[in-house]
Amino acid sequence: MSLPFDPAPLRDNSQRNGFSGNQIVRWSEGRSESSLAEALAHPESRFYLFSGDRPLLRQGRDADAALWTHDEAVALGLEPGTAILLGLLAGTAVLAGSTGAEGTRSGTEAVELRAIAMAATLPREHIAGLAQARSYLHWHGTNRFCSRCGGPSVMKGGGGSRVCTLCATEIFPRVDPVVIMLAVDGERCLMGRQPRFEPGRYSALAGFLEPGETIEEAVTREIKEEAGITVARVRYHSSQVWPFPSSLMIGCHAEAISTEVVRDAAELEDCRWFEREEVRLMLDGIHPDGLSVPPPMAIAWSLIAAFAGMDGAM
Repeated sequence: MSLPFDPAPLRDNSQRNGFSGNQIVRWSEGRSESSLAEALAHPESRFYLFSGDRPLLRQGRDADAALWTHDEAVALGLEPGTAILLGLLAGTAVLAGSTGAEGTRSGTEAVELRAIAMAATLPREHIAGLAQARSYLHWHGTNRFCSRCGGPSVMKGGGGSRVCTLCATEIFPRVDPVVIMLAVDGERCLMGRQPRFEPGRYSALAGFLEPGETIEEAVTREIKEEAGITVARVRYHSSQVWPFPSSLMIGCHAEAISTEVVRDAAELEDCRWFEREEVRLMLDGIHPDGLSVPPPMAIAWSLIAAFAGMDGAM
């Protein structure tokens, strides 16, 4: 069995993870200040709508259940000023907008985005588009004032940035990087569980990358802080968009050079080593003690499956 640290052919493992497959051409450099108005006026433009932080879907869940015309969006309560131009999908302008917390009507339903991704009830390009839309709507909603002078900010370029009306500072959407990693010791991998996890669920460790850190340094620090394990080599595996509200999960394997677990009780309810065969039972959902791992849409599943040799890539 190959270890995750051995040379391997280049491949895009990230396409296996949930919220991947975004086909929206963002068109960032080709926009003007009239692009949003033009998209709103075009009869073929389509909206991803959100009621609160939940996508608004047509009941029946056909392939285009998440797309709405401008007239439909207005009828569903599109809030003025929330429309954002995401880009072009197959040449058609795609926008995002909010209907407020009570935006549902007969024939529609507001569904939690994680549930959509886990059940794959929409085509993957629309799940990815909804992830993009959710992050942008959240960012615009929480950046209405300038962080430099406190002045009100306005949308620029159809939503690609915001500009302060007082000091002219331009503000761009941010993405928060998170490292998520699986420490490996030969035929064993390290997993932990947080109190909020469902009973029996174990997963890879994770934490935010801090200023002044490389990915490898963040992986090393987080494993040491949470589990007391020292690691040497760190190898990147894949990444995942995580629109809650706007993170990028950076998945890695790390080679352990110590094995005694010293758990951070404030972070983890349990943390221990799992043999490869036991991990395979967890992945297959047949562990005799009912232990499990995150669902396949999660990057943690990809990291764990790669270790177990059950992702078809190793």
